[in-house]
Amino acid sequence: MSVLLSIDSVCKNFGPYQALDNINLDIEQGEFIVLLGPSGCGKTTLLRSIAGFMQPDSGSIAIDGQDVSRLPPYRRPLNTVFQNYALFPHMTVLENVAYGPRRQGVNRGEARERAREALALVGLEALGERYPSGMSGGQQQRVALARAIVNKPKLLLLDEPLSALDMKLRKRMQLELKHLQAKLGIAFIFVTHDQEEAMTIADRIVVMNAGRIEQTGTSSAIYSAPASRFVADFIGEANLIDYQVTGNDEIRLGIRNQPLVRNTSAIPSQGVAVLRPEHLQVLEPAAAETPGCHEIHGTVSDVVTVGSHTLIHALIDGQMIIARTMGFPGPDMVAGSTVRLGFNPAHLHLIGESV
Repeated sequence: MSVLLSIDSVCKNFGPYQALDNINLDIEQGEFIVLLGPSGCGKTTLLRSIAGFMQPDSGSIAIDGQDVSRLPPYRRPLNTVFQNYALFPHMTVLENVAYGPRRQGVNRGEARERAREALALVGLEALGERYPSGMSGGQQQRVALARAIVNKPKLLLLDEPLSALDMKLRKRMQLELKHLQAKLGIAFIFVTHDQEEAMTIADRIVVMNAGRIEQTGTSSAIYSAPASRFVADFIGEANLIDYQVTGNDEIRLGIRNQPLVRNTSAIPSQGVAVLRPEHLQVLEPAAAETPGCHEIHGTVSDVVTVGSHTLIHALIDGQMIIARTMGFPGPDMVAGSTVRLGFNPAHLHLIGESV
């Protein structure tokens, strides 16, 4: 695929606050990209800069090879779906969707036909004569999508468009949105702070923090091999355990028990070890030791059952460690009890950090 959007060394300041710090990113034709990060990380500022609602202080933004950094929004080959949908309450659904083509000079009949086609793509072809006030939140969101795609933009920007929906509807709309994007074949850039949402819909996730891109990659790559302590902590549940390489191919973790032994030739001398909760097993108290399984013992602090799985919070040498197990805990798994946990050292992902 060819590069559709190229962001080169983009910076944006608001007084002394640096909202975007040297952002570089290429997005290909037909990609579904999610900008993910906490509030204030710069993801919305980046989206608004791409859309043309604000101009970067330096750097450039190009779409299909054309520098659009100083062009107003209406001259950029893109469209935006906002968080509040921004539908015209005095217009019918069909009129809302036809508004874009009409503004481009398309005659009324053709504009309405294109609007009907766009509504069909989002499953609302039968509701064209309704007004927005008579529709559910999910239906209004689909109208906003139809209005955004009716002019066939090269790029669609979505600013947390599902945030106002209840959880079940939101999850359904995530899949519908992904299917729609695949059907249209145009690039989507979606802003969210919800990591699960990002991992559900994205081809690639761009994790942002403090105005910078921390890591870009697929959901599985970012989850299994986070590039920094921030990414490891932000994406999913993670146990972050300090480590040091002490020689003789030994890695000593910052929680008790014997050091780990593995090839340390390409491992930074110190940093943080990432251990996902699902890689920790709860071992029976009387069970024999398993070769290759590293054990840690602690005191249960909390036991939280969430549907199909249980989270066990255990205090080990002053650090809280979380293990995830399938099903329900046994009767002895209660706060204050001793728990025996085991893991395969190969499941540790090591992130080097300077002193």
